[in-house]
Formats: sequence, structure tokens, C-alpha cells
Amino acid sequence: MNFKQITTVFFLILLCACKTKDLNLTKIEGQQIPISDTLQVNQDLNSFIAPYHDHVTKELDSVLTYTPKTLSREDGEFNSSLGNLIADIVYIQANPVFQSRTGNTIDFVLSNYGSIRAPLSKGNVTLRSVYELMPFENSIVVVALSGIQVKEAIDFLVKSKHPHPISGIKLVVDENKKLIDAKINNEPISDSKIYYVATIDYLYNGGDHMTFFKPNKGDYVLNYKLRNALIDYFTKADTINPVIDDRFTQQKQ
Repeated sequence: MNFKQITTVFFLILLCACKTKDLNLTKIEGQQIPISDTLQVNQDLNSFIAPYHDHVTKELDSVLTYTPKTLSREDGEFNSSLGNLIADIVYIQANPVFQSRTGNTIDFVLSNYGSIRAPLSKGNVTLRSVYELMPFENSIVVVALSGIQVKEAIDFLVKSKHPHPISGIKLVVDENKKLIDAKINNEPISDSKIYYVATIDYLYNGGDHMTFFKPNKGDYVLNYKLRNALIDYFTKADTINPVIDDRFTQQKQ
């Protein structure tokens, strides 16, 4: 056997000797480390973070507007002060954007009760208040729906147990919560007409069981977050004082 053959055999033996079996996980262990006063503070890290922390805190505590009373999503059975405010703001802020891009106007607004995560307490409304009210990154979408699809949305609202934010639409139910009248822009709803409905992307994609937005006659993403619409409106308003009104009511005998 020559030197080359000896070398080859040696490396084959070495390779076989170094080969290990496949490893399989057999056990996982964990340890709970409580966060308490016993943990030492890293002063260097605190000093590094402090300027950013102070800047963010100052921004969040900046006053945007004022409300003379606490606004809640639950202060009305069929519509609420806070829900009405949010829906009206979506129309006020989003309609000029939509109109400038399409030449059309928003017919009505439909948002959802569940997206309102906190009340606006009486007094100063700060940027922090808005983030607590609306912590999600939801964006405004305008959807073109037929009158038939709009009636599906109305049926959803009538059957709902919560007062969802609406604007531009007027609904009346009887004592048994059966729909007796529905109007958009004070006109009866036509099955063949196309209506432009402002909502949020979460609902547009079927959130909260609102499946009536698809299919549709077109959709328009405004690249405008709902929270930003609120901030823009509050920045311009010295005082906000929405009320529970007749946009969704129950007719009593």
C-alpha cells in the first residue's frame, strides 16, 4: 500500500470516528426570574434612556382639546356620545381626502364598538388619552357598496347588542327592535345605488363579523390612520361636546 492509499484510509477512519449520532431534544427546563426591587438598577442604561423617556412623556401629556364631560361608548343604548364623536370625526377628516382623490363624497361612516378601548374623561384631552382610546393601528378605508349590501350592514347594526359608531345614516327600530325606517343623507336607500362607506381596514377584512364589505364595487385606501384623524381633529377643536342623538333610535308606543 503506497503513501496515498494509506492517507486515504486514515482520513476515512478519522471521518467515521468523528461522526456523531443525530441529537434529539428530550428535556426543557425553565427558571422564573421575578422582577423586583432586588434587581440592581443599571444607571448607565437609565441615563441613556432618560432623554427619550422624558421627550415621549412630554409629548403624550400635551393637551389637544377639552371635554366638559366624560365621553363613553356605553352611555347610550343605540348610539353613544363617544361613538358618535368618532364616526363624525372620520367623516369630517376623511371626506375631503376622499373627495379630492375621487370626486365623490362619503355617504356614511361605520366603525365598531370594540375598537373604542377607553373613555375620554372630563377635562383635558391629551395625546396619551387618544392612544388609550385608540391603541390600534387601524386605517380608514372607503368601500363602494350596493344598496343591497348596505341593507346587510343595517341588518347587522339592528341585530347588534352594542352601539357601533355611525354617521350619515339614520335608523329607527320599533319596541321589538325591528327596523321600521332607514335613511342615508335623509333619503331612502336604493338597492341599485352605489354608496361610499368609510370604515377601518380591520372591519373591511371581516373583523367583528362584518362580512358585508366584500365583495364590493371598489375600495379606496386613504393611508390615513383613524387615530391620526382623531388627533388632527382634536388639535383644531378648542372644546368637544358630542351628544347622544337621533341617528339610531327606538320608537316607543
